[in-house]
Amino acid sequence: MPKNGANISLTSYDDIFSTEESRQTEQIQQIPIADLHPFKNHPFKVLDDEAMQRTVESVAQFGVLAPLVVRPREEGGYEIISGHRRQHAAELAGLKTLPVIVRNMDDDQAVIQMVDSNLQRESILPSERAFAYKMKLEAIKNQGARSDLTSAQVGPKLTAAEKIALDSDDSKSQVKRFIRLTNLIPELLELVDQKKISFNPAVELSYLTTSEQRDFFEAMQDTQNAPSLSQAQRIKKLSQAGQCSYDAIFDIMGEEKKAEMDRVTIKNDVLRKYFPKSYTPRQMEETILKLLEQWQKKRQRSQER
Repeated sequence: MPKNGANISLTSYDDIFSTEESRQTEQIQQIPIADLHPFKNHPFKVLDDEAMQRTVESVAQFGVLAPLVVRPREEGGYEIISGHRRQHAAELAGLKTLPVIVRNMDDDQAVIQMVDSNLQRESILPSERAFAYKMKLEAIKNQGARSDLTSAQVGPKLTAAEKIALDSDDSKSQVKRFIRLTNLIPELLELVDQKKISFNPAVELSYLTTSEQRDFFEAMQDTQNAPSLSQAQRIKKLSQAGQCSYDAIFDIMGEEKKAEMDRVTIKNDVLRKYFPKSYTPRQMEETILKLLEQWQKKRQRSQER
């Protein structure tokens, strides 16, 4: 169990979104948990994992030390801008109220702050980043011409993707590639999150139609193979040519990859039972090579007879 509440002190980043004047006038209020509602189409998952359990333990011991940021809802209650994980942990810990800062924001302002505050998390799934970038891109475009989208010293306005890139660790092109992932069907996007499909092949597959993606998903299951980048690119070209069928995808996915054809892998636990425990991997390798040389010489003598 944590000995301090540092793991939930997340709102230092929230202060970035308010001026010194507004921070001085903002008041922290105690709001019933029942009046707090998740952000509409919130792209970040709140999981009941080990990290959440640690947060619950910390909240139970110290309470919620960092206030949530919310905005009023027209239908009553408040929409959470940042603090979804803290709110969920507080519910699990049995708290009835939470410390909250209420801010009046329009939809686009709320989206941008929600995305930026959550992107500071250490672990973010590709699907979460993809939909977060897409939401922020649309919000920035909706805001239209704004002074903060223009470099005062340089002159030309930044594109929405460039603005997102400036606020993140990703380049403009990488931002666009992440947004491409939102075109994947849920089954394929889940495989990307599970690292069963790598990022670059996933981007190529995002150009397939929905029906072609479903054919790909079925072919991937039937062949039990994950796509390489070159395979995904070939499948994308088939789609562009109007020739992307299940059979064509299956033929590509059923191919043995060159790396797999050139590599023989023997698991360490399989080898260990044939060697003393004191043997290092290097000693095991040298012994195997010597035995193979002896076997080869024996075969050659046998063939010469």
